[in-house]
Amino acid sequence: MNIIASAVTLNVDDVAASSNFFSGYLGFHESVVGEAYACLVRPDATSDVVLRPRAAGERPATGVVVTLTVTDVAAEYERLVREGAPISVPLREEPWAERLFQLTDPNGIVVQLVEWVPPAGA
Repeated sequence: MNIIASAVTLNVDDVAASSNFFSGYLGFHESVVGEAYACLVRPDATSDVVLRPRAAGERPATGVVVTLTVTDVAAEYERLVREGAPISVPLREEPWAERLFQLTDPNGIVVQLVEWVPPAGA
């Protein structure tokens, strides 16, 4: 198998709200847009984000976290705080060597920005 690209598809109630969130705060842009569909890309990302409307009767996704590994997560955290982004988990460092924070989009999609750091004492 030779994987050349990947995407995560998120079923949401308001495609435009999530598209604006990912574009405004996270630097994605719409590459393909339909009446109820948006494909979001970044030139530096290895995965696209596809937004589609949740079907009638379809339960919302729970427990889904979109994780983006970044460089200098602390600088991204400060930027997003200044921009008034909806931070749901403040910047913290976990004992397993990751520094992270989370935002939540208008449809309840959790986005985690993470940076791997050397473990304490290393």
